[in-house]
Amino acid sequence: ESISVLSDALSQIETQGNVSMNSTSSGSVVSSSVDTASIVGQKLSTNVYQYTHLQPILYALGVGMSTKDPDHLKFLFEGSEDFCCLPSFGVIPAQTSMFNGIPSLPGLNIDLAKVWKNKIFHWCLFHCMATLISIFIMLVRKLTSVATVADILDKGSGAVILLDVNTYCEEDLVCYNQFSLFFVGAGGFGGRRTSEKAKATANPPKRPPDVVVSDETTADQAALYRLSGDWNPLHLDPSFAALGGFKKPILHGLCSFGFAARNVLKHFANNDVKRFKAIKVRFVKPVFPGQTLQTEMWKEGNRIHFQTRVKETGQVAIAGAYVDIVPALDKPAARETLRTAGLQSDLVFEEIGRRVKQIGSELVKKVNAVFQWNITKDGETAMQWTIDLKNGCGAVYQGPARSSADTTFTLSDEDFMDVVLQKINPQK
Repeated sequence: ESISVLSDALSQIETQGNVSMNSTSSGSVVSSSVDTASIVGQKLSTNVYQYTHLQPILYALGVGMSTKDPDHLKFLFEGSEDFCCLPSFGVIPAQTSMFNGIPSLPGLNIDLAKVWKNKIFHWCLFHCMATLISIFIMLVRKLTSVATVADILDKGSGAVILLDVNTYCEEDLVCYNQFSLFFVGAGGFGGRRTSEKAKATANPPKRPPDVVVSDETTADQAALYRLSGDWNPLHLDPSFAALGGFKKPILHGLCSFGFAARNVLKHFANNDVKRFKAIKVRFVKPVFPGQTLQTEMWKEGNRIHFQTRVKETGQVAIAGAYVDIVPALDKPAARETLRTAGLQSDLVFEEIGRRVKQIGSELVKKVNAVFQWNITKDGETAMQWTIDLKNGCGAVYQGPARSSADTTFTLSDEDFMDVVLQKINPQK
């Protein structure tokens, strides 16, 4: 029965002349009496994503990063001094929220057995993906994503649900995604066709691109990328792909998205993840593993327009896309002086202090201890910090413990950061 339902859905999709199948859709029905006001604003699901350093590395490999390029090492090696994750990794914890809860929306008759990938308009805004707070994120190892219906639109041949997904590290917003999910056959209920809440695409300038980069995907690109959590058999099983009218499995749209995002990051932000602010894409054509992705990029101020073309066919797979970047500091020498003047550990203690202000009372009940940290530089004590989780609501401050410390740690600034980043085992 499920195969029959799937076949019907695929047949329906095939009749839609301009529908490409590398993002998300469904063969569903919307009741003519649907109350869109009761749907908009509904929270659909809350999903917890747990991870180690392995997941960002797998993702980086899945979107074509390689040790052949020295610039890629900080995304592939957890022992790198600058280890961090690609900003586009922000789609991974959010993607599980796309469909959870949609079947229960009032007035919608949705069968997720008919869900298929069609057009996704994807917007992702990164607040602090790889800034100081990422140190705390690596310790927490857990992100929570909350999905909310932003709007529902009537496109005639189908319905579009705009889904906002906010991803948090505890109470801090890490990134925001907006997915536009197209449900084939679900239109005709008299709703609006457009929404001011939808993030708009933007056409590139009418001039030759400033930078063009070609990446040849491998035959196993989809098999590798799926390890990041998109298990749809369309991307791996030839018989399943054949049901959709494809001669072979297609590449994940978000895999092509990752290739393009990292190219923009390298060529226009010098791989500085803190400068990556937002990205918007529209998937329009499928890509097959083994084909060459050609990313064409145009710089217009702090916005980098781009599109992805399949080099072998000339067809555009990603269109109307752009990345907004944060301007580089005008005086890099001053920035370098500022960086070397202080200790890296200072930033970590300041972040711990902010956290203690939020949940200090709970920590005092659980820990009931005072910790003094003597941070050394070049063999001499350069800074002292105290974490008081014993008195009042807790506190973090510079200087020795105001009362006797229960435990005192003495280590270099470099070793402290290696412990925080899990480059060394503190038990050894």
